Amino acid sequence: MKALTSARHFGRGLFNALAELGAIRMAPPRDSRAAAHRLAGALGAVGRAHDITTTVTGEVPRGCALIVANHVSYLDPIAILPVCPAIPIAKGEVHGWPIVGAIAGALGVMFVARTEPMARVRTLRRVHDLLASGTSVLNFAEGTTTTGASVMPFWRGGFGIAARLGIPVVPLAIRYRDPACAWTGGATFLPHYLETLARPRIGVSLRFGAPIHARTGELPEVMAARTRNAVAALLERMHLDAGLRPRVPSPRPDAVLSLADRAAG
Repeated sequence: MKALTSARHFGRGLFNALAELGAIRMAPPRDSRAAAHRLAGALGAVGRAHDITTTVTGEVPRGCALIVANHVSYLDPIAILPVCPAIPIAKGEVHGWPIVGAIAGALGVMFVARTEPMARVRTLRRVHDLLASGTSVLNFAEGTTTTGASVMPFWRGGFGIAARLGIPVVPLAIRYRDPACAWTGGATFLPHYLETLARPRIGVSLRFGAPIHARTGELPEVMAARTRNAVAALLERMHLDAGLRPRVPSPRPDAVLSLADRAAG
């Protein structure tokens, strides 16, 4: 049964991905906003092919925003972007993934080689250009995936840009019904993906928080810490709604210090 489920998910996903790649090459998107919507449609088709079901609470942003979420899995953009079109920031390795990397690159996904300082600078410039043009950006500000049980301190990159442009930051918490969906601990992509294919259905919950605006004179790392606390509170609420004991520490007033230390490094 698992083999049949895996084959069905893989076949449907591959068909949809190849069809979208062909469409992009035949008719590239005219601008970044069109690219974000094309990416949302492509990932929506891939999500349906893998039987990913998404439950959404909170107000989904309709205007331009910097959407900041906790990061649990490579499935996160597939769950988030069909609900809220945006251009995501992805780690550099994704660019080399078969088919997926080609689609992402053609639609303007930002790939970051985290070991190259200049690559980070280029990414921030791209974030500025996207937000200035009215295109939303999806940022996983922890900089890595977690088990989904807690929220790590956020890197400050992007928050200062949103503040300067007057763009709201929208906190978003993502939670998987099955904790085994988390992709962490140095697990390689292919074995984890094969396990994902065998699942008959993947349940994902998204909870959007109220937009956060920069305060006068606020440092980017302080705004990042405020956003981290908001995401942590949203995730704690999701655990409570699911009948689980809270696994996320309550927002801490000293979160700014921990983030500042990390950002400085």
